[in-house]
Amino acid sequence: MFRESGADRRGRLANPGLKAHLAAMTELSHLPATPPSPRAYPGINWIGVQTLYLREVRRFMKVGAQTVAAPVVTTLLYMMVFVVALQGGRPPLLGIAFAEFVAPGLIMMAILNNAFANASSSLIQAKIMGTATDFLTPPLSPLELMIGFSLGAATRGVLVGLVTAICVLPFARLGVANLAAILFFGVVASMLMGMLGVLAGLWSEKFDHLAAVQNFVVMPMTFLSGAFYLVERLPEPFATLSHFNPMFYLIDGFRYGFIGHSEGNLTVGVIASLLITATLAVICYLVFRSGWRLKS
Repeated sequence: MFRESGADRRGRLANPGLKAHLAAMTELSHLPATPPSPRAYPGINWIGVQTLYLREVRRFMKVGAQTVAAPVVTTLLYMMVFVVALQGGRPPLLGIAFAEFVAPGLIMMAILNNAFANASSSLIQAKIMGTATDFLTPPLSPLELMIGFSLGAATRGVLVGLVTAICVLPFARLGVANLAAILFFGVVASMLMGMLGVLAGLWSEKFDHLAAVQNFVVMPMTFLSGAFYLVERLPEPFATLSHFNPMFYLIDGFRYGFIGHSEGNLTVGVIASLLITATLAVICYLVFRSGWRLKS
């Protein structure tokens, strides 16, 4: 083994630069270790948001027969039961044929259910399978996580709604009375349910919890929102209570875009849907920031 001689040691200690370097190294060794910051730059990581969004889109497109085709088949079965089987036995509603009245409601139901299912199933699968690190490890802020998951869910909802509308045309002669209303309520509804799906996926610890939210919250709210009937014909207090259901305003505004008639106040529907969507966005951001049931 090489042994340092006394002369070399004296020369090393006499070097002032080397002495200062050794002193600095000794001082740094006593400092507490500081973990690296996950985000060393401000603003929004648009590349990360785009990657998460494409991940969500490709996830449901990979099983398109289940996520896109199956909801369309379900909607067509509803059309056959409510329209074809009745063979025109139902009287017109709001001055239009029953098929034209019920078709927009069925399209909106497909948008709502699929936007909710996309975000909720993605998060619950990531938690159960232990793959949540795929989107927690990259430098993504809570805002970026909320944007990525919500846009992915909205894309599935809008896509399913578009395909459903095309397939429903042979059963109902849908016109376009107000394109802006169709686009607004279709996009807002998909974003709203996407964020609700994010919260449900974060809250659920197993698929049974998610199924409970779907069966006891989402499904009753969509079916009792005037998709198949006029809420004004319901007995009290159900007619009044229906106006506190946000799904009623989404379906009513969406139907208005096709037939030009609405039951409720469109201004109230626009304001209520925007306020609920903004509130859900804030809640999603706070939950992602806290890491509740995601990082534990």
